[in-house]
Amino acid sequence: MRGWFRSRKRRGHFRASSGLAPASQQRTSQEGSLNIAHKVALISGGASGLGLATARAVVEAGGQVVIVDLEASNGATVAEELGDAARFAAADVSDEEQVRAAVAGAVEAFGGLHLNVNCAGVGFPGRVLTREGRANDLERYEFVVRVNLIGTFNVLRLAAEQMAAQEPESGERGVIINTASIAAFDGQIGQVAYASSKGGIVGMTLPVARDLATKQIRCVAIAPGTFDTPMLAGLPEEARRKLAAEVPHPRRLGRPEEYAALALHIVSNPMLNGEVIRLDGALRMPSR
Repeated sequence: MRGWFRSRKRRGHFRASSGLAPASQQRTSQEGSLNIAHKVALISGGASGLGLATARAVVEAGGQVVIVDLEASNGATVAEELGDAARFAAADVSDEEQVRAAVAGAVEAFGGLHLNVNCAGVGFPGRVLTREGRANDLERYEFVVRVNLIGTFNVLRLAAEQMAAQEPESGERGVIINTASIAAFDGQIGQVAYASSKGGIVGMTLPVARDLATKQIRCVAIAPGTFDTPMLAGLPEEARRKLAAEVPHPRRLGRPEEYAALALHIVSNPMLNGEVIRLDGALRMPSR
């Protein structure tokens, strides 16, 4: 074996690497990167939390954004604060016609659609059985799944339809980023509906990426841990401190800006596709 290695090495089969790809490969990598500047993003749940932070990051990076959220949200105020690069579209993410109108509005306002980030979501605690041993409400379970899972798919399919109709830029037509949760992997007691809905997002990521590969559209999911969002804002301060203390490092709640930073990195890195990325500070949630 030692003699074989030496002979192969002398023939040039083992070469020290400079760490740089050939020039042709470097060009290919650059050509396949979507620059968010002057591109258009549609962000569901964009009026608060993770979606709001992402909308701000897109505008700060030179892009335009359409914030999709409920009529009762502060989406119109947020869009006004972000200036000419932002629009608000009132829509229920599970309603096909309302989402179609939001996509059409993005094209009308900014000329196209290149990024779809889906952050709209709800969460209601509830076990399979009540304390009295009765089956819990099916309607509540259906509502969570309809908003979180069906709503996500509804928005992404209509966004993908628009992206696929556009000419590719830098080798890509668009990027779709869905928001899962570590509850999809570490669902706690009382999270059956929420974990189910987020598990569905995890499960759709790879097949969606494969479905859309021929259209040069990528799909990635982010699975956040415990983040400082409106979903946690209603908890007592002591409960928030306990949640933060469970995170190994950094020992705090995640910041929406950290989600937004990852979203923009996904856009810029063409090899990120069909993957679910945990963003949780190494947190693995206990059963309760």
